[in-house]
Amino acid sequence: MEMNFFVVLSCLLILLNTPFSHGVETIISGNKYITQGRTISSPNGRFELGFFTPGQSSKYYIGIWYKNISPQTVVWVANRVTPIPSSAIKSSKLRVLDGDLVLVDGAQNLVWSTNLSVTTVKRNSVLATLRDSGNLVLSEDGMNSTTPLWQSFEHPTDTHLPGAKFGYNKRTKTTYGFTSWKSWDDPASGLYSLDNNGDMGFLLWNRTEEYGRSGHKFGTDTNPSLKPNPLFNFTVVDNENQTYFTYNLLNPSLIGRHVIQVDGREKQLTWSESTQEWMMTYVQPLQKCDVYAYCGPFGFCNDNSTTVCVCLQGFKYKSEREWRLFNEFSGGCVRNTSLKCSGTNNYQEEDMDVDSFIMYPNVRLPRHPQNITAETQTECESTCLKNCSCTAYAYSNSSGGHCWIWVGQLLNLKQLGEDDINGSTIYIRLAATEFSNIKGTYIINNTQWLMLKCSFVFNYTNSKQFLAIIASVAVAAAALVACTIFCVCYKRRRAALKITVDETIDEDTDDDENGIGVPLITFQSILEATNNFSDANKLGEGGFGPVYKGMLLDGQEVAIKRLSSQSSQGINEFKNEVVLIGKLQHRNLVKLIGYCTQVGEKILLYEYMPNKSLDIFIFDQTRRLLLDWSKRFDIILGIVRGLVYLHHDSRLRIIHRDIKTNNILLDEEMIPKISDFGLARLVAGNTFEANTKKVAGTYGYMSPEYALSGLFSTKSDVFSFGVIILEIICGMKNTAFYQHEEVSNLLGYAWKLWNEGNAMDLLDDSVLVGCCKECEVLKCINVGLLCVEEDPNRRPSMPTVFLMLTDESMNLPKPYQPAFVTRNRICNDPSTIESDKPCSNQLTFSAQEGR
Repeated sequence: MEMNFFVVLSCLLILLNTPFSHGVETIISGNKYITQGRTISSPNGRFELGFFTPGQSSKYYIGIWYKNISPQTVVWVANRVTPIPSSAIKSSKLRVLDGDLVLVDGAQNLVWSTNLSVTTVKRNSVLATLRDSGNLVLSEDGMNSTTPLWQSFEHPTDTHLPGAKFGYNKRTKTTYGFTSWKSWDDPASGLYSLDNNGDMGFLLWNRTEEYGRSGHKFGTDTNPSLKPNPLFNFTVVDNENQTYFTYNLLNPSLIGRHVIQVDGREKQLTWSESTQEWMMTYVQPLQKCDVYAYCGPFGFCNDNSTTVCVCLQGFKYKSEREWRLFNEFSGGCVRNTSLKCSGTNNYQEEDMDVDSFIMYPNVRLPRHPQNITAETQTECESTCLKNCSCTAYAYSNSSGGHCWIWVGQLLNLKQLGEDDINGSTIYIRLAATEFSNIKGTYIINNTQWLMLKCSFVFNYTNSKQFLAIIASVAVAAAALVACTIFCVCYKRRRAALKITVDETIDEDTDDDENGIGVPLITFQSILEATNNFSDANKLGEGGFGPVYKGMLLDGQEVAIKRLSSQSSQGINEFKNEVVLIGKLQHRNLVKLIGYCTQVGEKILLYEYMPNKSLDIFIFDQTRRLLLDWSKRFDIILGIVRGLVYLHHDSRLRIIHRDIKTNNILLDEEMIPKISDFGLARLVAGNTFEANTKKVAGTYGYMSPEYALSGLFSTKSDVFSFGVIILEIICGMKNTAFYQHEEVSNLLGYAWKLWNEGNAMDLLDDSVLVGCCKECEVLKCINVGLLCVEEDPNRRPSMPTVFLMLTDESMNLPKPYQPAFVTRNRICNDPSTIESDKPCSNQLTFSAQEGR
């Protein structure tokens, strides 16, 4: 008996000193907290609180979800803007500390907090409870508290649960509104919000653009969402302090939620036990195209089509992955070809037929047009054409003629039905080269998009319209014949390539007496390593195909790049990566583990990089905080060492041609490794320069001589590195400055600060100036500017760059003005539309091959 007593006592002591597990509904000061894998539940078992990862994301958040509903449905997120990376999750905790509910990471850094100043209560008596309503409450006495210190119902994310308030606080002038997730994988605040200003019932917003409202003041008959129904009971409160409503389910066994979704639509959803899915009982707006800018910039919306969003002719998806895989269209479309006078305002009269217009009839026009005085359509068109920032115009003959033009992005374009009397005609501006590719446009016809030949009107002048229509028919017919011939030849060539790809690789390896030294991995092994290319193993998608995480039979983790079968240009790039990387061995180059060419596949296996790519860190508001100056400088030096090896130390002289931040991978120790050699070129002996007719690379990183003339050299890589070093210092992309009032990109911004003697202002705000060596930062800025000079002969070589950065006694030369920076003032500023003052020319690219 005595032994049993001590056994029981020991077990009790262990339990008292062990963090709680599933089922406990309280967090208190001391040793009761939440860690990964541990949760608390509401007393009725309906809700659960803990760490979760949304969708395909690897980031961790604290959230509340329905405990017994699958797939997981999250109704509240605490740290929606400050996720915890997977590397720090094991030691992260949600706990009560000094009267506050706080989330700390593995290094005990504060990630999120209720941010209370508790002065009138005993801090050790404060506890957090998850109630049956799904409300997380911080109070002194837990479930019995009627006056919470803090509650999640007053800090909603995208979901309004029964019992929670929705309305307006008249004293503090704040709303109890909620905001959509950024995407299905990211709970950060998205584009859309639902709130109330004390007068209207519900207001739907896309940022600052209102696109929906459901009735007038709460409680009035004109508010359709608040009418009596068999599911919900509404309570409306309107007093001197606040205006709000709450709702409750008439049947307590029902589960319901009110949500603003990623697509911008407000919905009331009820869970069906029989079908195990959410049933929609209310939606606003009824049509997706009534969500403001549902299809994003230059997207065309059609509610009567199974494909709701398409790009305007002459445009392409900004992110094909988001459009095709996730049906997320807010990113919109971008031009295939830049306009002739892109960014300038100095069109000459003889050049006025370079850009022209396509007619889209029967559409809903974008908001915020500029009214222009024009007596005829020809005059209206000419006004738009002379303004390089003008992207579209519309003209109406009513009341003596009205001319409207749009500057910059076109948003909220919608195709209306043929019988809709509210339809208008808009003319979209395109570069002249786009017209040779146009075969038709989309119009609405019942439930499908139909190709309407010749509906694009080429408005060079009114007298040329008829000829242009005839020409478009001829072009369309010729293109159809050419397309048929191309498809037949393409299929035959693809079949031949599948047969000979193994022989091609073998021939290349035989040319080298030592071979490539990389093992051939069987396709079956790759299927097993990736769980048959499961989406759960997918890391992302590059220009030539998807990348998966895999585990080989020996336990080694690898990143597996599968060349897409739809990629017609990928065979040479594949050969490049196998032959080149197999012969390169350096600490700052990614290591090729193996390759596969069986069953027509082209697959590369790399060493796995747990921290992914550099751009994920330096351009992310949370992850950038992990990169102090010392770590950033180490990454810069690592990239330099890798390029020195490629350009000078390797027995093969390699020009990478696609150096950019997302091709710099980071291992678990944050050591940078250059990857993706698909565009790399091998040059012989002492050759430093070559030429190509096929310019391929990434906008923002290509040197001017390569982008314009196809001339590439080691100095092309130096230019790309110069862009990267400035991006690492600044924490912003080179292309993020295109709307800056004085400069067009990061290079221009850095040059401006350098000339003004304010170069340290370039340093990322997340890097504390007192925690870095100012002379080291200035040296890196100096080197970066030297690397991006327009004349390649003035750029330093990579060995010289290494000496500049590491030799403290070395005097650095002064940089000259970089390429691609000229801008006197912004040309797409509405205030310049009617100005006669020209903007300066700036260099743009009309054709790049992204990766």
